Parts: sequence; C-alpha cells; structure tokens
Amino acid sequence: MTATTGTHRLGGCNLCEAMCGLTFTVDGGAITSTRGDSDDPLSRGHLCPKALALGDLHADPDRLRRPIKRVGTTWVEIGWDEAFDLVADGLVRTRRTHGPDAVGVYWGNPMAHSLGALTHGIGGFSPLLGTRNRFSATSLDTLPHFVIHRLLYGHQLLAPVPDIDRTQYFLIIGSNPLVSNGSTMTVPDIANRLKALRNRGGTLVVVDPRRTETARIADRHLYVRPGTDALFLLAVLRSVLVEDRARARPYVDSIDAVAEIVEPFTPEVVAPHTGMSPDDIRAIAHDFAAAPSAVAHGRMGVSTQQHGALCQWAIQALNIVTGNLDSVGGALVAAPAADLIRTKVMKRGELGRWRSRVRGLPEFGGELPTATMADEIVTPGPGQIRSLVVMAGNPVLSSPNGSRLDDALLSLDFMVAFDFYVNETTRHADVILPPAPAVTRDHYDLFHHHFAVRNTSRFTPAVIPKAVGEKHDWEIYRDVALRYRRALGRRFGIASMVESVRLRMSPVRSLDMLLRLSGRGVTLRKLRKAPHGIDLGPLTPSFPQSLHTPDKRIDLLPELIQNEITTLGDRLATADVPTADQLLLIGRRHLRSNNSWMHNAPRLVKGAARHHLLAHPSDLAARGLAAGDTVCVTSASGEITIEVDASDDLMPGVVSIPHGYGHRRGGVRLSVASTLTGPSANDLTDETVTENVTGAAVFNGVPVTMRRVADPGGKHSEPPSVG
Repeated sequence: MTATTGTHRLGGCNLCEAMCGLTFTVDGGAITSTRGDSDDPLSRGHLCPKALALGDLHADPDRLRRPIKRVGTTWVEIGWDEAFDLVADGLVRTRRTHGPDAVGVYWGNPMAHSLGALTHGIGGFSPLLGTRNRFSATSLDTLPHFVIHRLLYGHQLLAPVPDIDRTQYFLIIGSNPLVSNGSTMTVPDIANRLKALRNRGGTLVVVDPRRTETARIADRHLYVRPGTDALFLLAVLRSVLVEDRARARPYVDSIDAVAEIVEPFTPEVVAPHTGMSPDDIRAIAHDFAAAPSAVAHGRMGVSTQQHGALCQWAIQALNIVTGNLDSVGGALVAAPAADLIRTKVMKRGELGRWRSRVRGLPEFGGELPTATMADEIVTPGPGQIRSLVVMAGNPVLSSPNGSRLDDALLSLDFMVAFDFYVNETTRHADVILPPAPAVTRDHYDLFHHHFAVRNTSRFTPAVIPKAVGEKHDWEIYRDVALRYRRALGRRFGIASMVESVRLRMSPVRSLDMLLRLSGRGVTLRKLRKAPHGIDLGPLTPSFPQSLHTPDKRIDLLPELIQNEITTLGDRLATADVPTADQLLLIGRRHLRSNNSWMHNAPRLVKGAARHHLLAHPSDLAARGLAAGDTVCVTSASGEITIEVDASDDLMPGVVSIPHGYGHRRGGVRLSVASTLTGPSANDLTDETVTENVTGAAVFNGVPVTMRRVADPGGKHSEPPSVG
C-alpha cells in the first residue's frame, strides 16, 4: 500500500550503501519532511543530508517524466512505444551488421541501489545483448576488493567487514566513512559507532594523505604519500611476522611464504617513499597485533591507485595473520536474508577469461575495465563499439580522462540512456528512457546487505504512487527487452520461454523467491509485517564452512599477488625518493554530494562552494600562490583551471579536487548551475594508467603541476567543463 497523506515509512534510503531507515511525511502527493527511523535495527535513526533530498528529486522540474529523442540539436518528447521501437531497432541493427560485441553496455552505481534495476536491467535486459563489451562503475571504485575476495575466499561477494560494534582497534586506510557512511562496509550511524568504540576504551587510527573528517576524530592520524599505501601495508605485515605475532587460523596456508616475500619491505626502506617514520610503522604493527581485537579496512584511497589489489590483499592478510579474520571484533562475513552467494545468483567471479580488444585489459565477472571503454569506441576493427547502452551512469564525469570519452561518444552510430536527467553523458544519446523516481517504487537492497556490519532485513514499499504515464525502471527494462527479443527474431523454445517468464515476473515476486531459497527464515510476508525491518543479530564466525574455495582453505599468497609483490620490490630497489616539489593529486567526497549527480538539489548544494582545489599553505607559498587564486593544473592527460584554497589538512606535496564536478559541459545546464563552477577532476586522470592486477582506474597519486592562470609561460586553454 502507498500513502498520499499523513506519515508513511519508506523503510530505507537507497542513495548510498548505508541503507538508512526513514520516515516520510507525505501531503498531497508531495514529501513534506524526512526523518530517520529510530526503530530501524541497522541505522538506528540516522540519516544524512542526501536523504532529505529524496523528495526534491521527486519534485524536480528538470527531471524527465517521458522518453525523449534527439532531433538535430533539440530534444523531443515521445511516447513509450515509439521509444521502445527506436531502441530495439537501433541495437538490433548494430548487432546484425557488426555482431553482438558492437553493442557496449555501461551501468553506474545507482543500479546496485534499485531492486528492479538489478533483476530486470543487469539480470534481464543486459544479458540479452550477448556482448563482451560490458563496463560498469565497479572498475572505477571496488574492483580490487572483489578480485581479492575471489582469490582468497573463493567468491567475489564473500567480503569480511569490520565488526565495528565490538572491535577494540580500528585501522582505517584511505577511507572516510564519516562522509561515505561506509563503503564495502555498510555502516550507518558511523559517528555514534566510533564514539562507542572510544567509550569502551578502543582505538581509532586513520592513515590518509588528508586529515579527513574521520581522521579528525581519530586517536591518531598518520599521513601517507598517495600511491605508496602498499609499501606501508607490506612493512606493517612484515613487522607483525618478524615480531612473531602471527596467529592465523589452521585453515590458512602459505604464512611462511608471505613472511619470506615481504622481508625486503622493512620500515626503514619504505619510510622515505611513504613519508612515514619507521617508528610509526612499527608502532601500528605492534598495537594492531597486541590488541584484544582489531580490524583493518581500506577503501577508495587504496583501491584506486596502481597497487590497489595489492593494498586490498595486504589489508586482508593483516587481519588474517593476526587472527582477526572470522573473529568477534575483527573481520566477519555477513549472512544476508536474501543471499546472492548461497543461491548462486551472483557468480564467483573469474579474472581474465577474455581481454579487451585494444589494450588487452582483463575482464572480471563478465566486465571489462571502464578505463578502456573509449578505446573500444574509437578504434576501428571487428568488435568496435558502435552502439552504447548507458544505464544510470555518467562516465564522462566518473571515468578517467572524461574529456576523451566525451569526444568518443560523438562517433557512435546509436546510443540509448536509461536516466531521468540529461547530463554530461546522456546528452549524447539518441533516446533517453526515464524511470520513475526512487520514492515511487518498492525496494529491497539485494547487494549491500552482504557488506553490512549487522545482519538485518527490510522491505520498503513505495511512498508515493508514480505519476500517470511514468514507468518504473524494471518495467522499462522489461519492455525494452521484450521488444528487442521480438526485433531480433528470438526463436521460441524452453530457454526462450524461461527468459520471457523471468522478464515478466515482478521484482517483488523475484525477491520473495530469493528469500525463500536463501533459507534464512525470512519471507516477504514476514517483512511486510515488520515495517521497521527485522534484526537478525550481529555478525558471527562462519569460516571455514562458508569459504567457497575448493578445499575450504585460504591460500594467503595467490600467484597474482606474489608476482605483484615481486614487481613492487624490484621497482622499490631502483626508485628515487620523491622530490619536495612534486605534487600528487587525490580526490575527496562530500556528505552533500552523491558522485556525479544530485548537484541540482538546492538543499544539498547551498552554502559555500566546495569544488575548490585544496593545497597545503607551504605548497602555495612555494609557487607564489594564495588562497582564492585561480590556477591551471596540468597532468599528463589534460589540464583544468580551478580556484584554490589553502588547507593544513593536506600532506605537503598533495593536492585534492572533489569527484563528480564538471557540469555545464557542452551546454548541459542544471537547475542550480550557477553554483557549480568546478571542473571535472577526471579531465586530469589518465585512462592509460591502470591498476596493475585488475585494470581498474587510477584516481589517486596522479602527478600534476600547478601555476597561476595569469602566468605568461606555457600553453593553456580552458576546457568546456569549466564554468
């Protein structure tokens, strides 16, 4: 049932991983207030500013309500049937002429936050295309995590998460959960959880090149030079092993091999490169190993660099060798009510079954790294992408060297976007199919319960009915898929009938079946009777039984990681210590932002501008710059102009630009565009430099130079993304 007046509980915000429970006040079909649900067993009344904007997104006059098609340089609103025919005909025409791989697919993060997008978009429509040219935001943020989970534990989604509510020592590397609400660690109400850690005598340590919001409340914050986290982590791991503090579980193999291969990474050797002192490195190793319980966790800062997979392996290895894996207060795996692992809905994940056509980057889980998507569009030959499907994504702003991708999209024969905005990417589409907004659809988070710090389950009925003429995302994917099958001339048979039944089945019906098959004792009927959600209790030890390795054991030193450590050691032996005048770029995120979108929600973007480049005062002074100056920042792949601000929170030699800006490119205008003058940081990142093991994008540790725009020397032209 939905409500149009009074108070109605949504049950869960689906804008980020935190899955916060919310209570909405609805009046006359509009949301008039939003509050946290204090009875939600996971979020406990917490909400962040993004949740307040859910009603704004529903009412936004700039949001598309009907399909539109491009006619010359203008957009024309069309009916759904015409839109579905245009999409099916365009994609089938490309497939018949050039083969299935000539159609590319990209999906963004919002797909993981929609039940219908998962069941009918990724699980229904996308497989019909039969293409190997699949890309997603996974290779822009989380791919190293998934690859390491697969290598160590046998399944990409078998993810040990910090038992934050019971640990005594929490080591965070390259993560800022006070702003992100956790990431690959679903942890709403993080501020109170960290406060509880301190109150019970625990310790919070943050390692980051910026004194982040999380670092400011930590017991200790240590700077690390961007891109050198792997050296720091290997030195910590070595120190634990040298001090004979290893106490790994009996089902863990190759401990001695790990000790041997990390031997060269002494604190004294890595310290000049990391910017950390040997004593600090040893202290962290000692304190972590000596704590009654401890857990290490790293996120974007360590994943999106050249040694991202090695960083994630080292974090897991540190938890493993100290006995904190599968231990209360350490790292534990969740037991979600709708289990994508147990039901085999999500595959284990394989690396390198095929490689990208142009640069030979490996696929993982059926996807290629997004860093090479532009190559596959512009490079002629068999398998060249000639048509593109973009589902809830904006890769022009979120992928490396977005300017090159922006240009590449101009060469496509056909493009369709599933989105309710014309943005920097969808502006290139021939057809845009807009789904009804989140508050109008039923929801259950299938994905992020696998990363939750507590086992809970909650079904969210729609808050407001969709408007007449609007369609839910699953209905759009269903109808496009059925139209595509018909246009392709799909033959009838048992497989085709099963495919058709699945497409016609509602997401809620699919959820009910998945809950029953998971065997956790939760059904849709029970969830409907528990509007605040069901508390399934804290995470519990489950290894080795829940391991998905063939022998139920953990090989701590997979060959890929062994090779990566050897390569890093060889480079370290000949590497020069960084010079004082070198600048390295890192990103940052804001609580009032959601990657590359929601910048047109007035209540989120109000206040002081947040797009500035931040630099340490000493780095500004060395270049004759001051806060408020406009500077030209140049990298190997591009340059931008941006206002600069001074910040003591930055490690000297480090500059920071937030992710997700760069609006008003190519004439795109948001409703509050006058406040969004910042350029895209990804016009500086280099798509040819990727993570060594996975091919994931590198956003941190990018070498840049900086000078005042008025300086006479050097060539400079202002990119179109700069307002």
